[in-house]
Amino acid sequence: MDKFISSVSPHITSKRTTQNIMLDVIIALVPAGIASVIIFGLRALLVIGVCVLVCVLSEFVFNLICKKENTIKDLSAVVTGLLLAYNLPVSIPIWQAVIGNFFAIIVVKQLFGGIGQNFANPAITARIFMLVAFSTSMTNWTMGDTATVATPLKVMSTGDMNSLPSYLDMFLGVRGGCLGETCTLALLLGGIYLLVRRVISWHTPVAFIGTVFVMSFILDKQPVYQIMSGGLLIGAFFMATDYATTPVTKWGKIIFGVGCGLITILIRFWGTLPEGVSYSILLMNIFTPYISKITRSKPLTGGKKK
Repeated sequence: MDKFISSVSPHITSKRTTQNIMLDVIIALVPAGIASVIIFGLRALLVIGVCVLVCVLSEFVFNLICKKENTIKDLSAVVTGLLLAYNLPVSIPIWQAVIGNFFAIIVVKQLFGGIGQNFANPAITARIFMLVAFSTSMTNWTMGDTATVATPLKVMSTGDMNSLPSYLDMFLGVRGGCLGETCTLALLLGGIYLLVRRVISWHTPVAFIGTVFVMSFILDKQPVYQIMSGGLLIGAFFMATDYATTPVTKWGKIIFGVGCGLITILIRFWGTLPEGVSYSILLMNIFTPYISKITRSKPLTGGKKK
């Protein structure tokens, strides 16, 4: 009889690699990138290119200095660069973008052990760091020229509903905001691609978006505009579904999404900050270990400890 091999879980293997998954995420982000260049002009392409380049170089140099296996081929640094770029205004000074991306890779990702070891999403954390460090430039919204425009969330906070963009403009992204967050159509295409490819599951995005919609409806706060405004869609599809920093169980994902939605609503309606998505995801990242613990499956032969 052949020898039995005993090993710890997990026992399920897959042909999918980190590189394959990240490549799918990059493909899903392409429509939003194209839309940003169309809406904001060629400077959007410059910001995106700089962010990706800085992330890749930062990871390469860090691994080289620390004599670690270089991980730039897994494409996770490219994804971080894209996500942070999409969360920046087109007018952001390039040197500030460089600092933000360096912070994302070195401080949030690599100093915690690299991919899979970071406690929070690098792009989200770096964006919050930049909001604190460069608050003026991070909230300077333009439409590809020197004219400053108000975001829909800012307009709604003033109560001037007549100044809101039309639903069509919101859907196509013709409004103020960060590079990758304005075009609802592009983000939906990317989200659907990730769902079809089974890179993500529906649980967190539906719970996140659904919570914001239901609470906005109950509070009579323009639910459709709330969904298409700010970074809700890019956050729900691309950052609240991060493998390393969000729960792995189905119920954990739902709890995580609902929590993100509730915190977003609290900040948008009663807080002093212009947007709540980034903060909600970061706060829920901190609770991820506890959510995973209370929602994990029990072993079939498991019983109560004596």
